[in-house]
Amino acid sequence: MDFTKMHGAANDFVMMDGRSKKRDWSKLAITVCDRHRGIGADSLIVLLPSDKADFGMRTWDTDGSEAETCGNGIRCMAMYVLEKGLAAPDIEEMTIETVATVNRIKLERKGGKVVKLWANMGKPRLSAAQIPVNLTAGKGEVIDIKSMIRYKVTVKGMELTLNLVSMGNPHAVHFTQEPVVDFPLSSLGPLVENLPIFPNRVNFEVARVLDKKHIEARVWERGVGETMACGSGACAITVASKLRGDTESKVDIQLRGGTLNAEWNGNGEVVLGGPAVVVYEGKWPD
Repeated sequence: MDFTKMHGAANDFVMMDGRSKKRDWSKLAITVCDRHRGIGADSLIVLLPSDKADFGMRTWDTDGSEAETCGNGIRCMAMYVLEKGLAAPDIEEMTIETVATVNRIKLERKGGKVVKLWANMGKPRLSAAQIPVNLTAGKGEVIDIKSMIRYKVTVKGMELTLNLVSMGNPHAVHFTQEPVVDFPLSSLGPLVENLPIFPNRVNFEVARVLDKKHIEARVWERGVGETMACGSGACAITVASKLRGDTESKVDIQLRGGTLNAEWNGNGEVVLGGPAVVVYEGKWPD
């Protein structure tokens, strides 16, 4: 089976065309994403037909679980269909359906070459049912529920304030005053991911606001572990920081793998901008 290895800000994927194939994609994701025995990636992303958009895609993470959406993956899928000649070479916009929603992607060109892609990631969802979160299942404390649920909890002796946002997938954002490089993400990440209040587990971001337009962050992705970047996570951070009054509508999120650009005016959809890079192509034995 043909595959393409791609990344968006070093958040890396194995891309496959599944429109005419039937596979156990969950099982295949575990195999191909293995960095020692497989191709190596954060997720397997499969191109599928859609009756709602130009293209469809589904995402399976390294543990075989399916993600509802993937911000960096959506941009990579847009570049994938362009590289494969499935879209007109001069196309300016396309739509891609994920489990969560239909995303509109705009291509930014310079000298005829695509240099950045912008994806409409949908409106943030902030209610407990939408995230989802069961606030009665944990031992923490709800400290705000007006505009965004903020949940204070102690994990491994560290007090965290989780700002809860869904971008079609669940996110918990903790803001810190210290450089994010010093945060013990490898030890706290899996514990936050599996807190009993999150029935579908959660993606965990730790972020530090640098100024009104810049944030640095690290991400523990549900089903993967720490990744170099996370597009939906960058969107969740942007929403949370805006609702807290920390940042303006346009924010640069500095992640380990590079910088993603996010925009949210406080009401409508979140827009995510960043790269989509082809690394190499190959064949995976059927």
